[in-house]
Amino acid sequence: MTRTDHRFEAASGDDRPTAGSAFADLVVLMDRLRSPGGCRWDGEQTHESLVRYLIEEAYEVVEAIETPGGVDRALLLEELGDVLLQVVFHARVAEEAEDGFSIVDVIEALNAKMVRRHPHVFEERATTDGAQTGTSDDDGLEALTRRWDEIKKVEKPDRKDPFDGIPPALPALALGEKTLNKAAKAGLALPTDAAPASPVEPVREPRTQEPGERPARQVSPESVVPGSADEAEQRMGRDLLRMVAEARDLGVDPERALRRAVREYVAQNRGNA
Repeated sequence: MTRTDHRFEAASGDDRPTAGSAFADLVVLMDRLRSPGGCRWDGEQTHESLVRYLIEEAYEVVEAIETPGGVDRALLLEELGDVLLQVVFHARVAEEAEDGFSIVDVIEALNAKMVRRHPHVFEERATTDGAQTGTSDDDGLEALTRRWDEIKKVEKPDRKDPFDGIPPALPALALGEKTLNKAAKAGLALPTDAAPASPVEPVREPRTQEPGERPARQVSPESVVPGSADEAEQRMGRDLLRMVAEARDLGVDPERALRRAVREYVAQNRGNA
């Protein structure tokens, strides 16, 4: 594969820049911001200081996709740009290190990885009539997923444990789902059939409710029996993990399901406080 490979050329009209030239402009812009005479704030950023912005921008992409009226394409366009900026930003910071890399290294590594992980697309295979094709009728989703996993094992031979490679900073529900997916592939038992833990009953201090006051429904940490907070946390953790396993069986994204429930709750109760 070369940089001029026709498979990766972007189509464009005569009056619009190509994807390559537009991306090059963004790289030049970032170089200007980080160079002497550029922006002081941009020049002082590090990989560590930028982490929060990458996470925030990613969630703003999710927000643009999951709007109540459907995908907000204008907002999605903007937020995808913000995520792309973070990628270029991190690559520019990395380039300044003695053993660093550039955005070109990032792109070339990504292109090579995607080609390597899609042999059914990029490796031509002979058909019965002698023609060449990059696809096969027996390449079902299950076979493609299995091949993807096999290729990743070759790429990352150091990952011996079924749970290696799971980002520990994932949101809790997504972390649970990823962990259970890995466990299922390894043939491990999932927690769906485990018996629920015994509930830990909170003890509330008696208090007089004011006239017209809404009944209190929340349980504060101070209202739990001393010594039982850890038990309550363990119970809730096991219950949540079982629900994640159930979501997996149903083909439901638990993070998305909870975000939807929260949005519906907010919509139903907005202005009622």
